[in-house]
Amino acid sequence: MLLKISNLSKLYPGGVKALTDVNLEISNGMFGLLGPNGAGKSSLMRTVATLQEPSSGTIFLDDLDVLNQKEEMRKVLGYLPQDFGFYPKVSAEDMLHHFAVLKGISNKAERKEICDALLHQTNLYEVKHRYIGDYSGGMRQRFGIAQALLGNPKVVIVDEPTAGLDPQERNRFHNLLSEVGENIIVILSTHIVEDVRNLCNNMAVMNLGQVMFKGKTSEALELLKGKIYSATIAKEELNDYRQQHRVISTRVAEGKIIVHVLHDELPNSGFTPVDADLEDVYFSYINLTKN
Repeated sequence: MLLKISNLSKLYPGGVKALTDVNLEISNGMFGLLGPNGAGKSSLMRTVATLQEPSSGTIFLDDLDVLNQKEEMRKVLGYLPQDFGFYPKVSAEDMLHHFAVLKGISNKAERKEICDALLHQTNLYEVKHRYIGDYSGGMRQRFGIAQALLGNPKVVIVDEPTAGLDPQERNRFHNLLSEVGENIIVILSTHIVEDVRNLCNNMAVMNLGQVMFKGKTSEALELLKGKIYSATIAKEELNDYRQQHRVISTRVAEGKIIVHVLHDELPNSGFTPVDADLEDVYFSYINLTKN
């Protein structure tokens, strides 16, 4: 399968540009869409999911014209939005059966077999009779994946799925997504670098409604090879460093500030070269283009 997004733009009323000339090609496997809140990721995902119209551009899933064949796209789409609504006083089993009926799985025996299999896959079978409102955040997200997998979708979109999850639940969710993404297209939209680093071989970085980078994670790291330098400075020096260097990120450690800068060569003796990681890639596109 190939999802091809071409020249996609979205202009909201009032002149707000959510997307500007977005071009992406996404094939089977896990694809990471990385960017800060407000980068345009959710606008792009809602458009792919046929929930809103773009101002211009096209989307094709192989030969399927997504924007003009919305019902056909919805038949092969699974979607876990950032804010996944649910009925708190309904059990997971009943809710999943309800979604299955909406997906057109009308045969009761077939529906039970499918729902039981998905509850097993998401490790919720033993708690299927509990109200969804009593689930932890991670359990609710796993239920969200279960409903997204109804109908054997060819494309699954998950929008900010691990925000707010504790490390154990995030790890469990990563394992589930990795399993799901073996044979279909799974688009993981997130601002959490760790999610993309752990799961995705291919990625794009978005900021200000535009695609700043697209390609393999290894290619993104190669672009910064030999260009990231680190220094430990006092807090009062930070403004001067921002004026003198291309500072991409800062973090506090033991009362000092560790800065990472992007340079083609060693800035001065106060810096040491460090291996670039995916956070450096992310911050280089986000913090150096935010204005």
